[in-house]
Amino acid sequence: MSSLNQEPAKTKVVLVDDHALCRCGLRDLLQQRGNMNVVAALSDPDELIPVLLEHQPDLMVLDMRMPSTDGLSLLRRVRNEGIATPALFLTMSDSEADLSAALRAGVRGYLLKDMDPEQIMGAIARAARGELVVAPEMTLKLAQLLQPGAQGQDRQGLLGSLTERERQILEHLARGESNKAIARTLDISHDTVKLHVRHILSKLHLSSRVEAAVFAVEARSGNDHR
Repeated sequence: MSSLNQEPAKTKVVLVDDHALCRCGLRDLLQQRGNMNVVAALSDPDELIPVLLEHQPDLMVLDMRMPSTDGLSLLRRVRNEGIATPALFLTMSDSEADLSAALRAGVRGYLLKDMDPEQIMGAIARAARGELVVAPEMTLKLAQLLQPGAQGQDRQGLLGSLTERERQILEHLARGESNKAIARTLDISHDTVKLHVRHILSKLHLSSRVEAAVFAVEARSGNDHR
């Protein structure tokens, strides 16, 4: 009977940032107002891998630029250890090159430190649930960055090559949903979703689900302006 009254497990998060004010402020924000469990707030990137192995958090939030390393190099070290914890960058850099590199590295999100604290908190919560989150100020750069992915072909023509089910799944990708979430919504298996995503990327000449999401948003926007 007591199990019925148990509160749902809090999302576990690890923070890595060499700036104490940012690190501690974000930790307090997530724990006190975001109802999350920040299992570690680290200033030393070298402490990250042991913490990930011990606590197995749901998400790691990394700074992009630190004195001893950068977030991308740190993420590569983590992945080389076989650790698949989803990652999100929280950074001052609004560089298109940094955004591109982060997305190629497979991060769950790219947020800017000058965003409203409530926005940051909400975006981190969504990322922990499996959604893709990008700072609003970066969405135009993201769209510009990924436009060459269609290799100059007409978006509507490429969309026409998709089956009805593939178009349906593409819309879910555009909302940043994970494969598991799509599988639950459509009542199909996780493996079936993965197969459809592979077909979508192949037909649209794209290399990642992030590019597919932006492709869908851009195609929808193009229709709205016709």
